[in-house]
Amino acid sequence: MTEANTRYTDAPGDTLLFENDRVRVWSMTLAPGQPDEPPFHQHHHDHVIIWPVSGRSQGQELGHDEWGIVQNAEPGFVLYRTVGQNGPINPHRIRNVGEEGNTHYVIELLEKSPSAEPEPWVSNDRGEFITDGDTA
Repeated sequence: MTEANTRYTDAPGDTLLFENDRVRVWSMTLAPGQPDEPPFHQHHHDHVIIWPVSGRSQGQELGHDEWGIVQNAEPGFVLYRTVGQNGPINPHRIRNVGEEGNTHYVIELLEKSPSAEPEPWVSNDRGEFITDGDTA
């Protein structure tokens, strides 16, 4: 199977905690020193990511050699991403680069996105999110 034909999981977490016809809630637990090659996943829906505790992670988008996504979360760090109606967004993966394990939560908004196209990440001021030189 070629990379273009590969289907990546649309599970943005390791445990599905709740689901109804409007939202789906996942947890993703990242142990320190997890494998250097975690699997890629895709987001098909607009979503909110909540870090209840601090954590440091790196992400890599498919087709990029570098782990250029940086997340330095303080307790209560929130990220929001509009995937848009023409999703999914590019597959990516995440790894824990901190010394402690951490769990964050992904809340998928299952209703039709109000935007046709993806929009940049938006975050609160309780952490740092950097991708391709941009900060959210």
